[in-house]
Formats: sequence, C-alpha cells, structure tokens
Amino acid sequence: MSNSLFPWQDGVWQQLQQMRARLPHAILFHGAEGIGKTVFAEQFAQSLLCEQPQADGHACGVCGSCGWFMQYNHPDYRRVRPEILDDGDGDGDSAEGGEAGDGKKNAKSAKAPSKEIKIDQIRALSGFMNISTHRQGQRVVLLYPAEALNTAASNALLKTLEEPPPNTVFLLSSNSLDRLLPTILSRCRKFAMPLPSREQAMAWLRQQDVKDADVWLAEQGGAPLTAYAQSQSEGRELIDEFLQHLTKPGIDGALKCAEHLQKTPVAELVAWQQRWLYDLFSFKLCGTIRYYPRYEKALAGLAAKVETGSLLRALKSSNERRAIAEHPLSARLFIEEMLLDYAAMFA
Repeated sequence: MSNSLFPWQDGVWQQLQQMRARLPHAILFHGAEGIGKTVFAEQFAQSLLCEQPQADGHACGVCGSCGWFMQYNHPDYRRVRPEILDDGDGDGDSAEGGEAGDGKKNAKSAKAPSKEIKIDQIRALSGFMNISTHRQGQRVVLLYPAEALNTAASNALLKTLEEPPPNTVFLLSSNSLDRLLPTILSRCRKFAMPLPSREQAMAWLRQQDVKDADVWLAEQGGAPLTAYAQSQSEGRELIDEFLQHLTKPGIDGALKCAEHLQKTPVAELVAWQQRWLYDLFSFKLCGTIRYYPRYEKALAGLAAKVETGSLLRALKSSNERRAIAEHPLSARLFIEEMLLDYAAMFA
C-alpha cells in the first residue's frame, strides 16, 4: 500500500476521487502554507500512474510504475519547482520537484539557486509531452509552488494550458492564489485544501516529539508542517528576541534590534511582525489573539495605546514590505525602517 498522506487529509482524498470519472486537464491544489498540499498532490500523481490502483484510489506501491515513481524516474512524470528546492527536500508548502527534466537534482552551480520557476523549465516540458506515453497511459506534471512562476514562465505555461496535450494532467500547488495570473486560474479546476483541526495538528506534532507544540502551532496559524519546521530550526531565541522588542517599541531598541538580527531572513521578520500586528488589531477590536497567546498581557497594553487607523496603515505597509522582503537592498536598513515605523505608532 502506498499511502503516506497526513492524518487530516483522508477525508479530502475521498472528495478528490469524485473527480476521477471526468478528470480535468489541470487541477490547482490551494490552501495555507504548511498543511501538506504538495505531499497530497504527489500521492495523487502516483495514483494516476499506478498500474494497479486500489479501490480507494491510492497507488498500490508495488507495481513497476510505483517503483519508478518513488525513485523520481518515471518516464511519464515530471516535477517542476524552483532550483532552490533541489538543494533540500522541501515539500512545496513551505516552499517542493525538480526541473522539468528527469526529476533528479541539478548539479551545483556557483550561482545562488533560483527561487523562481523559469521559462526554460516550462519549455523543457515540450519534448516530454511530444513523445508517446509509457504503455499508452497518462502523463502527469506536478508544478509547485505555482506562485514561484516568473512572468515569462507563467505566460508559457498558460499557452500549454490553453491547448493541453492529450493524456496529460497538470497538478499545481499554491499557497497564494492572488499571486497567480487570473488566466491560469481560469484554466484549472481549483481544489481547496483546508487547515487540519487543532486536535489533528496537535496529535501529529506530538507524534513528532515537538516540545511546546501548542506554541509553535499558534505562531504558524495552525499549519502543522511549518510549525514542525520552525521547531527544528534554531530560531526560537531569535523569534523571542524580536517579539520582546515589539513589546517595548522605541527608536534605540529598533536600531539595536536591526543590527543584531540583520542576518536573519528578512521575509521571516516581516512575517513575524505581520502576525503580531494582526494580533494587536484583533485584540483591539474583539479581544482575541491568534498567533501569540503567550504575549497576551503585552498585546493588551499596546492595543490600548494605539489607534485603529494606525494599525490598519501598519498592516497595509507590512503587506507591501512582504512583497519585496526577499530582495532588500540592505537588510539592516530594511529592518530599521520597519521597526521605526512600528515604534512611531506608539510615539
């Protein structure tokens, strides 16, 4: 049996099986980051290629096709993902398949691996789709995360989706539908992947021996895979240092914090502050906290001091910063500006 779905995906898998009678040429799995969308899509890809699928739709795991698939060398399967994911074994939710070639990792290059899906990767699919399929079966292309497509690659993929080759199924996975071309969205059957319940997520994190699982899960908005990934990193002290600064905003503290954390990925700092601002806004309006319940006292004190309009402007600015946080001209200056703007709300 080949079923490595996460416990919270069994019900969603059953819903997906209803599509198999009239399978669309492109399915877009979408939902929050860190819930296992790409693992789910890979399982579905394997089941489509399996020679002896089970009654519940899962792949058998023992046929020749499954053997090829699990080694990423199935002749009718391609993964398309940013180069940076070839350096690790990411799941696509947090960032998941190789270049549109044989699925093997690319040779290391002197250049930093790209975080984008490039047009050459989409063009490379042409040869793959122009040859006969193995045993007259289907071809499957898995692409993730779809929002990593750059403009040229998006347009190239769109042309393929507009005139899909026969016996070919595209499976896309996305954390953020609003970052995809509307024309791509219109040519895919969208399949929503819900967050697991808190009980399901907590049970899984405890099975992974995650300490303070409730804290990690809350900070990641209920997404268990990103909660697990963060718990395995060495970032707990950095997160707490950053949050401690946010509890006591000020100019001097902002400059010191920016200097000390300038080597921390800027996108992560922006995400932490976004969640903090959301909690501030939520507490001010309705007295609830989603991400940082450990800081309830500090959030309550700050919420009493800040104006709702200022919070709304800060949330908007934070969203704008998130869009450019991957490539700041100067990390330290970027962080300084972000923290000084935050401090100004309470001045």
